[in-house]
Amino acid sequence: MKYDDIKRIIAPCGLNCSKCMGYEYGDIKRVASELKKLLGSFDSYAQRFSHAFPVFSNYPAFKDILNHFCAGNCRGCREGGCRYPGCVVAQCHIKEGVDFCFQCGKFPCDKTNFDSNLYNRWLNMNREMKEYGIEKYYDKTKNLPRYI
Repeated sequence: MKYDDIKRIIAPCGLNCSKCMGYEYGDIKRVASELKKLLGSFDSYAQRFSHAFPVFSNYPAFKDILNHFCAGNCRGCREGGCRYPGCVVAQCHIKEGVDFCFQCGKFPCDKTNFDSNLYNRWLNMNREMKEYGIEKYYDKTKNLPRYI
């Protein structure tokens, strides 16, 4: 895949938008929508099955989460802002004139507002992009889950 195509998928921070639960064209929305379609009108079955299998009493909560996964409508950080609470990277990369954080002369910085887990992932992702290049980084990570 070419650099400009990868930029549509990999956010400025290094996360793969296509693996995000909120991404409109992502794997989670696609798979969740297929599961919802396959389940059809399972509500009444879940209620009946809950007598023999108590786990099905949780079906309404599961359905709420499934519906949330099906409703993803984000087009990615480069198309209108990040959904991560308080993230400044989506706007900072424009201000700094870079495609990815590692390209910034101020990298690494402490302005991301990421929690410690995401901050460490951000550092590692950007160091790998810098070391391997965007194309090789994408090839190496394209099939990994987003939520590690």
